[in-house]
Amino acid sequence: MTAHTRSPDLFDRLVAEARPDWSAYVDHAFVRGMGDGTLPQACFRHYLVQDYLFLIHFARAYALAIYKGRDLREMRASLAGLKAILDVEMDLHVGLCAGWGLPAAELEQAAEAKATMAYTRYVLETGLRGDLLDLHVALSPCVIGYAEIGRRLAALPGALDETNPYRVWIAEYAGEAYQEVAQAARENLDRLAADGMTEARFPRLATIFRQACRLEADFWEMGMTLAG
Repeated sequence: MTAHTRSPDLFDRLVAEARPDWSAYVDHAFVRGMGDGTLPQACFRHYLVQDYLFLIHFARAYALAIYKGRDLREMRASLAGLKAILDVEMDLHVGLCAGWGLPAAELEQAAEAKATMAYTRYVLETGLRGDLLDLHVALSPCVIGYAEIGRRLAALPGALDETNPYRVWIAEYAGEAYQEVAQAARENLDRLAADGMTEARFPRLATIFRQACRLEADFWEMGMTLAG
């Protein structure tokens, strides 16, 4: 079943419940600017630095998910997410940043912006006080949302043209490898929900998801304003 014909899953339910916040995130001016190439390049450079730091903390969140796994299947699912960050996204960032004149040593020495700290610490704190489902719901707007953003942008006329400076970023998140990462994250959410979610719990999960979407939008805004 393809991503376009599947029946609604937990992620779809969360998006429907948080529609305004989800839309503000995936249709942010920063995203639109990447799609049509009008985003100021200084904004993208600032975003790249902060997203590198962001991914380091998200790797720690997946390491926490491995620790919280109740069996080997759950541990391996979280390990796959950790490897996707360390072996796919981090490599993308190092390559992208090098192309924009940002060496890896400079990235690691950069100061975290407030939006970076707020979002990453929210995810980690959610995972520390909650269970594996709470943590993966907090992670999902980033993991699955970037796949949707990449797919949407890639479908726009000219988005992947040589003239668009953001075509490499778009192509990476629209590409098969990352789309498979996002689909695996969806399926993992459903497995966790089948074992640990009641309808009474759903509103609490929706609150976690909604807040993560808001923090994602704040992260784009940080890139737009170049403010810490």
